Amino acid sequence: MTLDNFELIYSRNRCEIKNKPRVISKLKDILGEQNVSTKRVDLLAYSGDTTLIGTNWMLKGKIAGLPDIITWPENVKQISEILKLANEEKIPVIPRGEGSGVVGGAITIYGGIVIDMKKFNRIIEINDEDLTITVETGINGMNLERYLNAKGYTMGHIPQSLYTSSLGGWIAHRAAGQFSTKYGKIEDMILGMEIVLPQGEIISIKPIAGASRGPLLEKLFIGSEGTLGIVTKATLKIWPYPEKRSLISYAFPTIEDSFNAIRETLRENVYPAVIRIYDDQETDRHFEFIKEAKGKVMVVFICEGNKDLVSLEEKITREKCQKYNGVDCGEKPVEHWLETRFKVTETSSTPTFKIVFDTIEVASLWSNASRIYHSVLKAMKNLKGVLLITAHVSHFYPNGVGIYFTFAGVPPKGISDFDFYKMCWNTTMKTVIENGGIIGHHHGVGINRSAWMEDEWGNALNLLRDIKKLLDPNNILNPGKLYQPIWSKVIE
Repeated sequence: MTLDNFELIYSRNRCEIKNKPRVISKLKDILGEQNVSTKRVDLLAYSGDTTLIGTNWMLKGKIAGLPDIITWPENVKQISEILKLANEEKIPVIPRGEGSGVVGGAITIYGGIVIDMKKFNRIIEINDEDLTITVETGINGMNLERYLNAKGYTMGHIPQSLYTSSLGGWIAHRAAGQFSTKYGKIEDMILGMEIVLPQGEIISIKPIAGASRGPLLEKLFIGSEGTLGIVTKATLKIWPYPEKRSLISYAFPTIEDSFNAIRETLRENVYPAVIRIYDDQETDRHFEFIKEAKGKVMVVFICEGNKDLVSLEEKITREKCQKYNGVDCGEKPVEHWLETRFKVTETSSTPTFKIVFDTIEVASLWSNASRIYHSVLKAMKNLKGVLLITAHVSHFYPNGVGIYFTFAGVPPKGISDFDFYKMCWNTTMKTVIENGGIIGHHHGVGINRSAWMEDEWGNALNLLRDIKKLLDPNNILNPGKLYQPIWSKVIE
């Protein structure tokens, strides 16, 4: 099958590049011929991200968006020059890490120039006294963590996409890792950054442990999804590699029991590195070999760090679990989770059965968490075509949680895969907002959530629009993302 045979999902949004041969020639002058490509195989490879509906499309000869030119810059000056050229020619520019995002953040819906950051992979310095690492943002997540582990450290940021994501992608989407309860999300780890602004200006925000010198300007770029600037380098917190690790698991009669046990644990200022709640359906799917957990809610914990502190954390965690009717299931469920945590077989197997499948993570304060969980399950079960709706809870704070829903279904007759997919997303977003939740926790906004940003932010969204216009008057950096809706909220 050639590129010409593919149907383009976002074809009506494409921008045509005027004087394309001249633009390509200028890019080769900036980058060198080997770092610029218009080969069809490269354009196809960069046509989407890991948005799960994309697998269904690919099997049916469809692609999400088609870039015009792929570039591989090697230094910050080259990125600056690309952006200056793009502004002159009014060409969209899409920054790209490893393409493992799942909400459409890297899809080239308007075409344009892709800036692939993979050559920004240098580790610049570890500072043991400051407990920091300075590194370029194109580095692969697993390569970064392995390097730190070999030197006796960890960053504590272990997303499920660790093998297939980059530091820059984490920063762009405000990512969270599996050990976030102890180490925080990526925004909690960043101390300083180097950023190329949309018109090519390069700025540096020096590493800060704590300061009072005006607004925290760097926070503006964390979670901006490549729309306000391209982060090229960052200084981050690191930690000594943990001395001890304790594996704990309990099965609870209800999800409310598990919520209460964890909420009270965190109120004691005790932070297990990993906490994961699986509702009864996910427990039966993932822990069917644990007889004590059948029909119950499984929770796995990992406490790690200083051995004396771990012993205390384990003691308090167990006390809280027992207080709320938890049944001790030993280390085996946690060992199983550790062995399987990077396997996502549903994403590759469900499309072959013509099933529409996805995951949606949201956030909530504790007071709303149970209501959001039950309300989303009820709303999705009432949606014709939905075969499966389950949840696990994977990120915890003293004040709230991140809830992760999984759905699968077959579109009713006369409804396309894509329209059914959007119906499932819209139903979840609407239900979460109505019940006091937040529309996203760590995957970002991209395309999938952009129509709901007005509901989420209210009139404060106008300020974000104004900042975008100020920094990017030609709207070249990743247009159509974050707050520029491509979907409608309601499917007619």
